[in-house]
Parts: sequence; structure tokens; C-alpha cells
Amino acid sequence: MTTQVKRTRSERIEVRTTPEDRALIDRAVTALDTDLTSFVIDNLTVAAQRVLADRTGFVLDEQARAAWDDINARPPRDVDGLRELMSRPSPFATE
Repeated sequence: MTTQVKRTRSERIEVRTTPEDRALIDRAVTALDTDLTSFVIDNLTVAAQRVLADRTGFVLDEQARAAWDDINARPPRDVDGLRELMSRPSPFATE
């Protein structure tokens, strides 16, 4: 048995759209037999999660994880000029 927590919606989002986009959205709402608010919130939430997913973490399958581990186990390379560059003061530091 699953229980759902009822969340109170208290924040408002207003958007402007073209008549064509609104008609498309209305058709999708009807096709899913839902209401406009639920449709918009559900889809905006999924879109937001997708945008933020690669900024908060990532998932690798077993083969990709092994490749990642192999790459990170390699010794560091000596890149010409990098040591000198990294020893300079940062132009972005505020001191």
C-alpha cells in the first residue's frame, strides 16, 4: 500500500504563450485526462530535474564505472607550462 502526501500549492507561476502553444498544451492535458496545473507542474518538475541532474551527480553502469576508475588511477601527466601557470596569482582572487 502506498501513501501520498498532499502538498498545498501556495506559489503562483504565470506564463505567456502563443495561441498555438496553448492549444497544443490543452490537447495534451485532455489526452492525459488531467488538469492544466498538474500537467504544467509535473512537466516543469521533470524538466528541472533533468537540467539539474548533471550538476548534482551522475550514474554510471558497471563498465563505465570501471573505465572511470581506470582513468582516475593513471599517474598525473606533466603538461608543459602548467606548473608555472598554476604558481601565478589568480586574476580572480580578491585580496
